[in-house]
Amino acid sequence: MEPRKRTILLAVLSLLLLVASSAQADPYKKFAGTTVVVNFPNIAYYDYAIKVIPEFEKETGIKVEIDKLEYMKMRDKQLLELSKPKGDYDLITYVIMWKTEYVSKGLLAPLAPFFTDPVLTDPDYDAADLVPGYVQAIGTVGGRKGYLPGPTASVYGLPFGTETSMFAYRKDIFDKHGWKVPKTYDELLKLCKLVKEQEPGMGGLTMRGEAGHQVQHAWLTHMAPYGGEIFTDKWEPVFHKGGSIQAIKAMIEFVKTGPPGIPTFAYGGMTDAFLLGNAAMYLDNTALPGQVRDPNKSKVVGKVAYALHPKGTKYSTETGGFGIGIPANSQKKEAAFLLLQWLTSKATDRKITNFGAMPNRLSTLKDPAMQKEYPEFAAVLENLKYADADWRPLIPEWPEISMQHVGIALHEAITGKKTPEKAMADAVEPVRKIMEKGGYYTWKK
Repeated sequence: MEPRKRTILLAVLSLLLLVASSAQADPYKKFAGTTVVVNFPNIAYYDYAIKVIPEFEKETGIKVEIDKLEYMKMRDKQLLELSKPKGDYDLITYVIMWKTEYVSKGLLAPLAPFFTDPVLTDPDYDAADLVPGYVQAIGTVGGRKGYLPGPTASVYGLPFGTETSMFAYRKDIFDKHGWKVPKTYDELLKLCKLVKEQEPGMGGLTMRGEAGHQVQHAWLTHMAPYGGEIFTDKWEPVFHKGGSIQAIKAMIEFVKTGPPGIPTFAYGGMTDAFLLGNAAMYLDNTALPGQVRDPNKSKVVGKVAYALHPKGTKYSTETGGFGIGIPANSQKKEAAFLLLQWLTSKATDRKITNFGAMPNRLSTLKDPAMQKEYPEFAAVLENLKYADADWRPLIPEWPEISMQHVGIALHEAITGKKTPEKAMADAVEPVRKIMEKGGYYTWKK
């Protein structure tokens, strides 16, 4: 090579290395002054997240504008914004049961293009450290059944406020009577009666019971351990038989022996019954411990212990909660990805956890110092061994099915308007019509 050409080549390489080095040293410089708009739900986890966002703004120069809504009102607003050629949102929070609908409509951007960009991706991010069951449940779309891992699956969101289920109980009450932590649902049902008989003014197990989404969440929580199913592999409804009916009968006992008002309880009412000392037991998501420790919300500080979700015919725990993703119509996807990456990083996971949230990362849950500070992490890890990414059918039709049909039938059953068998059988044909309209039987042989 001629000396002059070699000199020019070396100069060009040096310039490229300088640019690459500069990008690595300050990946945020290009986006300083950019404003990203995020849609967050009005729940405790995201209140904690909002506390750390000023650190992101200071570190990156990216400004964050937050649109905060009640989480059951978010879907309608998001469907409107995400369907526009240019929407207002750059990062959204979505409930797990919306993920497949959003992806099937082309509303979320796949994350692979961002994670394969060395300029955007933090080499210390360590995606394998995110709780695998949470990533599968909240972010994976396109694989088996359309919403589970598999050769055709891609990731469209990451866990942020995700959950599994866990058992919580009043250790002081259990110690007083010499009761053992229930390992099975039969033992749990017996304890519910004992609490009602031996602790005046206190109910056994608190539970969601409000018609629609809330009561079906409780049903799924109890049905999975009983081995119940909603559909066959060919999408035929089977929620009117077997483990489903067993779970509903257990729920009826929980209503009888639990704190007053269960048929009206959404998540907040169910949790408050436990926090205010009106129930001895709780069996729902892992968002509870931070609230238990908060003296402004809790009358049971220091009185609660945690354990494995009891067994029916098998051990099974839920996968649910919230994830964050980037709208396909965002005009600021790269800046939004930097915020998504920062919010779900190891360092931020620990910071939000210390405010009272439940971690999304294994390193936070397994850290000895964190376990000493938060003893419930041992129970969370035990429950995660049985976390089921197929805990409910994450198909686009599920919100309609669960809120307008199954959730109504369940409420009729727990309030005694119909027997469990009749209530669920009456819902089969309407659900089947929804599935038929959705094309699930087109390929049926």
